[in-house]
Amino acid sequence: MSEKIGFIGLGSQGGPMAHRIKAAGMDLTVWARRPEALEAYVAQGCTTAPSVTELGSSCDHVGICVLNDADVFQVCDQLIPAMKRDSRIAIHSTVLPESCIELERQCVARGIGLIDAPVSGGSPGAEAGTLTVMCGGSKAVFEASKPVFETFGKLIVLLGSIGAGQNAKLINNAMLSANMGIAHAALAVGEALAIDRAALAELINQSSGRSYGFEVYARLPSPAAFSIGAPLLAKDIKLLKAVLPGHDGAEALRAAAEPFLTAATGG
Repeated sequence: MSEKIGFIGLGSQGGPMAHRIKAAGMDLTVWARRPEALEAYVAQGCTTAPSVTELGSSCDHVGICVLNDADVFQVCDQLIPAMKRDSRIAIHSTVLPESCIELERQCVARGIGLIDAPVSGGSPGAEAGTLTVMCGGSKAVFEASKPVFETFGKLIVLLGSIGAGQNAKLINNAMLSANMGIAHAALAVGEALAIDRAALAELINQSSGRSYGFEVYARLPSPAAFSIGAPLLAKDIKLLKAVLPGHDGAEALRAAAEPFLTAATGG
């Protein structure tokens, strides 16, 4: 692949994704606010850009994996004016679908493609190249982006127009949160009935009540042990509520998740 690839957002998820892109032999340029964050990428042979603008002007495809909507807009405000016609942006952050729709409007005005492509699988999935990539956008931009996504993703799905990937990610994370909330309740019921916790967890993990959320919850010594991941799931529950205010399904997922997320965040 002769294209120049850029990546912004070298955190616990984005960092391994960028490493996978470079390991696949692609021409990768990275940028970070902190110069020391770039050292591992320089050692791998990546090019570093002194600014978002300079990264954008030199790249055909730029992946963004920053924390939230405000961060995505801050990056794109610098990136979009700098990128050349027929280049493209992939939003890997989990944000409001409306944010991606607005950014696509700005990109179309400059002849730039945009695809929302949030991922599932965490840093272990990124390191192994087994992430699920949930995409929203045009077929043409999806196909052009797919070789990059294949460096870190195993299942790569186009779900619809811009925003569809974000909607799917919010549903997925709300289900994980709800399943962990159900696990929180189920093991509390088992304790109230004087059932050995470890034995009950082993039984459920081999029975029809199992879920990935239950498996994760059952490994925790306490909800507080999930204090790093819980705020991110709580954020996504709030995003889903914003997308579908008053919707019975969204409310049911929130209600199932809330006791666990409250216990995990100490809120």
